[in-house]
Amino acid sequence: MVDLESEVPPLPPRYRFRDLLLGDQGWQNDDRVQVEFYMNENTFKERLKLFFIKNQRSSLRIRLFNFSLKLLSCLLYIIRVLLEKPSQGNDWSHIFWVNRSLPLWGLQVSVALISLFETILLGYLSYKFLFILQIFWPTLRNLFVPVFLNCWLAKHALENMINDLHRAIQRTQSAMFNQVLILISTFLCLIFTCICGIQHLERIGKKLNLFDSLYFCIVTFSTVGFGDVTPETWSSKLFVVAMICVALVVLPIQFEQLAYLWMERQKSGGNYSRHRAQTEKHVVLCVSSLKIDLLMDFLNEFYAHPRLQDYYVVILCPTEMDVQVRRVLQIPMWSQRVIYLQGSALKDQDLLRAKMDNAEACFILSSRCEVDRTSSDHQTILRAWAVKDFAPNCPLYVQILKPENKFHIKFADHVVCEEEFKYAMLALNCICPATSTLITLLVHTSRGQEGQQSPEQWQKMYGRCSGNEVYHIILEESTFFAEYEGKSFTYASFHAHKKFGVCLIGVRREDNKNILLNPGPRYIMNASDICFYINITKEENSAFKNQDQQRKSNVSKSFYHGPSRLPVHSIIASMGTVAIDLQDTSCRAASGPTLALPSEGSKELRRPSIAPVLEVADSSSIQTCDLLSDQSEDETTPDEETSSNLEYAKGYPPYSPYIGSSPTFCHLLQEKVPFCCLRLDKSCQHNYYEDAKAYGFKNKLIIVAAETAGNGLYNFIVPLRAYYRPKKELNPIVLLLDNPPDMHFLDAICWFPMVYYMVGSIDNLDDLLRCGVTFAANMVVVDKESTMSAEEDYMADAKTIVNVQTLFRLFSSLSIITELTHPANMRFMQFRAKDCYSLALSKLEKKERERGSNLAFMFRLPFAAGRVFSISMLDTLLYQSFVKDYMISITRLLLGLDTIPGSGFLCSMKITEDDLWIRTYARLYQKLCSSTGDVPIGIYRTESQKLTTSESQISISVEEWEDTKDAKEPGHHRSMHRNSTSSDQSDHPLLRRKSMQWARRLSRKGPKHSGKTAEKITQQRLNLYRRSERQELAELVKNRMKHLGLSTVGYDEMNDHQSTLSYILINPSPDTRLELNDVVYLIRPDPLSYLPNTEPSRKNSICNAAVQDSREETQL
Repeated sequence: MVDLESEVPPLPPRYRFRDLLLGDQGWQNDDRVQVEFYMNENTFKERLKLFFIKNQRSSLRIRLFNFSLKLLSCLLYIIRVLLEKPSQGNDWSHIFWVNRSLPLWGLQVSVALISLFETILLGYLSYKFLFILQIFWPTLRNLFVPVFLNCWLAKHALENMINDLHRAIQRTQSAMFNQVLILISTFLCLIFTCICGIQHLERIGKKLNLFDSLYFCIVTFSTVGFGDVTPETWSSKLFVVAMICVALVVLPIQFEQLAYLWMERQKSGGNYSRHRAQTEKHVVLCVSSLKIDLLMDFLNEFYAHPRLQDYYVVILCPTEMDVQVRRVLQIPMWSQRVIYLQGSALKDQDLLRAKMDNAEACFILSSRCEVDRTSSDHQTILRAWAVKDFAPNCPLYVQILKPENKFHIKFADHVVCEEEFKYAMLALNCICPATSTLITLLVHTSRGQEGQQSPEQWQKMYGRCSGNEVYHIILEESTFFAEYEGKSFTYASFHAHKKFGVCLIGVRREDNKNILLNPGPRYIMNASDICFYINITKEENSAFKNQDQQRKSNVSKSFYHGPSRLPVHSIIASMGTVAIDLQDTSCRAASGPTLALPSEGSKELRRPSIAPVLEVADSSSIQTCDLLSDQSEDETTPDEETSSNLEYAKGYPPYSPYIGSSPTFCHLLQEKVPFCCLRLDKSCQHNYYEDAKAYGFKNKLIIVAAETAGNGLYNFIVPLRAYYRPKKELNPIVLLLDNPPDMHFLDAICWFPMVYYMVGSIDNLDDLLRCGVTFAANMVVVDKESTMSAEEDYMADAKTIVNVQTLFRLFSSLSIITELTHPANMRFMQFRAKDCYSLALSKLEKKERERGSNLAFMFRLPFAAGRVFSISMLDTLLYQSFVKDYMISITRLLLGLDTIPGSGFLCSMKITEDDLWIRTYARLYQKLCSSTGDVPIGIYRTESQKLTTSESQISISVEEWEDTKDAKEPGHHRSMHRNSTSSDQSDHPLLRRKSMQWARRLSRKGPKHSGKTAEKITQQRLNLYRRSERQELAELVKNRMKHLGLSTVGYDEMNDHQSTLSYILINPSPDTRLELNDVVYLIRPDPLSYLPNTEPSRKNSICNAAVQDSREETQL
């Protein structure tokens, strides 16, 4: 075999690597051409240019040296003037010739030669020609040279030096700084030139010195003009005129440029200095567009906390500052703490201006006013990524709109998804009334001072209780809860409320990140547990008084006086401290108080006493609600059992429409429903129903009117199908959608029982009737995305408000829950123009806003009753999480968005006549804690209005007035006539009584037959006039129902609740009296925590579940 290596010839010597680099003698005989690089920069001229001009650091030194020479020339001129003796006479030779000493002349010539050499050198480098050197004769030694004009050269050298300095340190120069420097240097040069020129020209006049010249220039340029020092020669006067003209031309130009830059800087916001960022604390707010409502909500909530008063807020927004925002930021309270920067979060330069890497937190908010909310989320995601890339250690607080985009920002410290919270609150509003109002009041910071100046008792109670918030403290450090170490949770909750008036709602173990709401009586409190409680203020800002001291201190007068009998001992608030007096319970029996019926019920048997709350739970004493076995289903009759064709199972939904949804144990179907059967108004091969009435639902409907079936709508269905809701209480859900849903959404809802959809709109009466609005319990109207962008911001809700008002007039007995974009528009909900009570509430709202309240809208009846809600009111949840990092988790647990094993859930119970023997809220607290382990957190109360509505809506017949004047229950109206008074005479009941009696006596005068006829005609006219509008609306609805083939049975057009008002009392006083129809909010323990296997397994599929008997077993 041939050796291949022996056949390869060696490389010639000139091709060796060393020779390729260095070359050799044989290179010239080769065809290749050697190329040398950067040869032009090696010439003497290029090296000089590199040193003097191109190199930043060396050119900076040269310019600094040149600037020093110019200043030295001006200094030598001043020394020459000061050393020169005053000349005698007024000869013009004194202008052209001066006395100059030899050393001074030598210094000036040296400086001039150096400057000339530098000028020649720079001219050679720049313009490639040499200057001709001027030859000085000795006779020209004392010739006057205006050396003071070198100040203008020094000004030019200073500008170049500043530019080189910025280039050398690699920093972007500030245009404002450069302009200010140019303005100051120009002004100084003008003053210096004028001083030296006048002094020299007055050598043949008044012979002014430098100080007199300075005084004259300052007085002249300041337009004061005293006239004590004036120029005498015509040359100096001409020089002054010339300098004034130059100043009038040059200075305004400089001021104009400075003002323009200042205005541009005001628009962009300038920079937040590095020194301030290192010495002060600041947070950054990133938004795409800043509205005045968003800004005020953020500032009011952020600065409501005392420890945030020394923080600064830096706003980073890409748009120009709005006029209203600019006006607000000029208020001294905000101008010193809020800095507006125009820039983008996607630019590192703008993030550097905001000093994002030194910020304590960054809030990134989405623009909900855009039509394309998905695009708004995409912008928010990019901002979050950019901030995380620039400042990885900066905590992020992100607001997102669509739940399907939430997993992109899982790295954020706190995330609030708008549609998740919105639909969950709207769903709970249907089963726990006014849940949206309850959550809104809990996440707002307030001192409970709202409504205290009102004459209405309910407004005082409602405003006072609205100051309750959620706080936390470690058990062993707490005065409230330290004594309950080693005792059960319900024992600690009840006794803390009884003794201090605080409501313990949850705990968290030291070694666990999960918060447990009401873990139940079997949970034993540890010293290291973190307790979460509801109170007016946190314990650290509280002082404690015994009840004996309370009586001595003459503080028996309280806001709570009247029918509710709220005592002083619960809470006494001040601006910074809250005094909470301690009840002396030592005299009470350990077994607890004994309950007896009032004296008027003595004929009946005594009710049993309320059992005491045990320190350690006893399994025999806890009557847990067996929600898993659904014992209520056993009570159904055989007819009901045979009529129910579908069997329900309990388990986790097999399909979620988006990533990141928390799994919830729910009522599910054994098999998923075909998509065709989900359509309510269309028959298919499986059923022949075409309207809601044909289905024969036993419970009333819940109708949701939305534009599209977004993934957030899934969170509306889940709380209404949660496992802890009894099967018999499940309400059918009808989705009234403007656009057909997609297959992914139908795939997610087809496993839930009694969930249907229908394509239609609330604008169409036929669609409303088909979907069953006449026998619906609740109608939820979701704000449409297409209407959120309007020419006028507050007009975005116009269509929704008018549609809801139409529903309110057509179906007055229907409970309508509405979502609005702007909270200010809730005053238009169920609007009655001549309602005196609504006008009084409007005035109260204005007064509360003038007092600086953040919850001025809380007294509006629709909001207080939970019938209107705006998602922007939940923005404070994200802001409050900066101080209370647990608020988002607690809110999600209350709304059912998250389910944690062992954590309770929010529900409600209604006070009936059988429950009134309990009498007070404290006894109810004890009853619930000792029996079921429930923890009450508030009351939803409904009572009659004291002021009546207008005569145009409710009127009274003259004939029936005396028969109805003693009626005690408002709201029980006859079908043809209503019991109320006119708004004009509501304040004068005696006048109205006398006038009606007079009218009745007058109607009885005259012939008997004519009186009866006239009375009958008058009655018919009154009925026709007073009932015409309502009758027309009722006839319209009934005619449409007949046209659609629907039965008119059940439609009661006259049954409304306009004469009632509802409000919430969060954590009321223990001695608050219970009233009939009060709805109590409860946090009920998790029923799964009482089972042997507390954690349900997700391995069992719903589709494989067998048909069970009437007592349904839970899938675990």
